[in-house]
Amino acid sequence: MSKPITTFEDFVKRIIIVVFWVALVSVVVLLPIYYLLDAEFHFPVDFIHLAINPNLIIAYQLNLLATEPFRTLFALTVFPGFTFVAVYGTIFMGWVERKLTAKIQLRTGPMYAGRLEGILQNIADFFKLAFKEIVIPNGVDTATFVAIPFALMAVAGALVALVPLSPTTYIADPSVGAVLVFAILGFTPVIVLLAGWASNSKYPFLGGLRALHQLVAYEIPLILSLVGTVVLAGSLNLMNIVQAQSGLWYLFLQPLGAIVFFIGALAELERIPFDIPEADSELVAGWQTEYTSMLFGTFQLANFSRMYILAGLFTTFFLGGWLGPAPVPPEAWFILKVTIVMIFMMLPRSIMPRLRIDMLLRAGWVKLLALSFANIFLTMVIVSLGLVH
Repeated sequence: MSKPITTFEDFVKRIIIVVFWVALVSVVVLLPIYYLLDAEFHFPVDFIHLAINPNLIIAYQLNLLATEPFRTLFALTVFPGFTFVAVYGTIFMGWVERKLTAKIQLRTGPMYAGRLEGILQNIADFFKLAFKEIVIPNGVDTATFVAIPFALMAVAGALVALVPLSPTTYIADPSVGAVLVFAILGFTPVIVLLAGWASNSKYPFLGGLRALHQLVAYEIPLILSLVGTVVLAGSLNLMNIVQAQSGLWYLFLQPLGAIVFFIGALAELERIPFDIPEADSELVAGWQTEYTSMLFGTFQLANFSRMYILAGLFTTFFLGGWLGPAPVPPEAWFILKVTIVMIFMMLPRSIMPRLRIDMLLRAGWVKLLALSFANIFLTMVIVSLGLVH
């Protein structure tokens, strides 16, 4: 009987043992099979020769990635695609949030996994969720219930394609990217409502209804907050909007728009003080209450990915995107700015209480809407005075 896994180190050791035996079986069993098949079919690539020459492997991979469709596939899945966003947003920034919140609240936060300040804790949590049993409650609409986490991931993945990291590092460059962003974001509250309905439980359904009411409060001010940047840039293309800020970031020309967009982004992400649809003290976990195991983990992955995306959009619209001093690569400037914005998004969780739904509706329809119109008026003044070209 094998020794039970009680620590993260034990888990890593077990993975190493499994990899060793898989490699051994591959050499003993698969190698002869490969030679037999190669004698018959004459494979175009000598994989054995590649395996014993690491330099050839790297050269072959680089040549392969430079051709279609592998170049597009690499961009979609690895960098700047969903793998990069998931690892950076969920693993690294998730750890940053846990440590930051702990320090502000005079706690230690993650400490043990990975030794260095618990930096591997999120990876350990991922594996814990991945190997847990998926529990489907009785009475749920099973097909919809299971599909909802992946639908939310699809929304996050579609948004990843619209955020450019540099003039050469991007997935898609649509001419109306600013419009597509809101068209895709609009699906999120509908997905949340479906999650509440499919769960066939009162707490999730109340959380879904709250998400729909919250959408009414922030969606219009969020859209209007970007009217000024689009007018100043003279384009709906995200690349053009960034290039238009080569002289001065729009954060300084559109401070009201930046404030409204930032607040609207927090409401879109359902983060404190706008975590009304989840409200753990009232609705347990809101629309996520009935989800367990990796279905719940998928929600967390999608939520942190959307935080990265909205921080990236804030950086694109108001902080000059990838623009910065030349010695540093543009991708590094973009990621640095996104990291700072994400940290500011995390701070309210540690220091602010949750708003009531009526307070959010009043703030959205009165204060945020007024600020949005004031920002549009400020834009008209800037254009009239010829302060931008």
